Amino acid sequence: MAAVTPRVFVSHLAGVPVFDPNGDQVGRVRDFVAMLRVGGKPPRLLGMVVEVVSRRRIFLPMTRVTGVESGQVITTGVVNMRRFEQRPTERLVLGEFLDRRVRLAETDEEVTVLDVAIQQLPARRDWEIDKFFVRKGRGGALRRKGETLTVEWSAISGFSLEEHGQGAESLVATFERLRPTDVANAMHHLSPKRRAEVAAALDDDRLADVLEELPGDDQVEILGKLKEDRAADVLEAMDPDDAADLLSELPEADKERLLALMRPDDAADVRRLLSYEERTAGGLMTTEPIILRPDATVADALARVRQQDLSPALAAQVYVCRSPDETPTGRYLGTVHFQRLLRDPPFTLVSSIVDSDLVPLPPDTPLPAVTSYLAAYNMVSVPVVDESGSLLGAVTVDDVLDHLLPEDWRETDFQGEEGIAGGR
Repeated sequence: MAAVTPRVFVSHLAGVPVFDPNGDQVGRVRDFVAMLRVGGKPPRLLGMVVEVVSRRRIFLPMTRVTGVESGQVITTGVVNMRRFEQRPTERLVLGEFLDRRVRLAETDEEVTVLDVAIQQLPARRDWEIDKFFVRKGRGGALRRKGETLTVEWSAISGFSLEEHGQGAESLVATFERLRPTDVANAMHHLSPKRRAEVAAALDDDRLADVLEELPGDDQVEILGKLKEDRAADVLEAMDPDDAADLLSELPEADKERLLALMRPDDAADVRRLLSYEERTAGGLMTTEPIILRPDATVADALARVRQQDLSPALAAQVYVCRSPDETPTGRYLGTVHFQRLLRDPPFTLVSSIVDSDLVPLPPDTPLPAVTSYLAAYNMVSVPVVDESGSLLGAVTVDDVLDHLLPEDWRETDFQGEEGIAGGR
């Protein structure tokens, strides 16, 4: 009698690497594709959605999977690189099954799906959904300690119905170890309904990070489905330049209403950015670079650079200015690069080691000139200073790239590889 293969819960496979037989990584698991069946049979698992290096999502049939473990997936090595497109009869397990509210067939009690177990059928290459890990009750913050149990497919009902108000806690939990850009990519491929549910489940800071990585249309759609007070909170948590870019896409009345709900200091920064032309240094800059007074030390500068929420581009240098030390500052004195901070003793004053040779840019500098400046001086960030000599902000190389790449670059592949091997 053939041995039964152990079941695997899909939440343990989300994001794990996929390898070919030679040990080369093909991509990472982003979801599973299942098909509901008639006659009470468990859903058949058709394959996996795998995100390859280029961020393209492809379909990997389960017939080409030779090993599934909690830490990795092994394939036969023959992979079709055609972009995955969901068919009407298919269901995404992570995107559509997790957090769904269904009912126990025996008691008609409502339960929430927390995880799904899959298993390979004995002596066959077919896979099917085996069991569901569920929690009794409607879920949510007040019901998280409810009874949990594992049930068979035949013990529940409700997957064939269109559900309104599906939760997202379990799906969000699978995103915890992903970078914001990967979460954004995953959300982009969800339905608008599911995207709104996931956005509602993310905390403000996490949602702000993810919004910054989404295409503009998705940003506007998600922001429009949030309550106005929460939308303002999320805008406050975003980098000012990204918040300004998002608000510029909204109708004037909506933009002003959200700005009025934001904290005055945050709204002032965003309003200032909105006053500049989009493709200029003023329109590209962030108003929150690292700013130090002349009497600060190297130790002070390194402490600021260590802040975890800083991007590498902003952490690469500090700007020395006279008081006030928030933009717009007092007189800009110069820049201290990170490498210089590593070479000098901790007690050294930053005012004694500033690089004042590089001329800062005025806010009306056009994008091509900003790009040339960064390239000519091998910089990852450039200070923006007004006519009075006050620092207004800094343009980082990532903001420049955002405006140099095609508008839909977040929705396209990093590379243009075409499909190989056969189709689905």
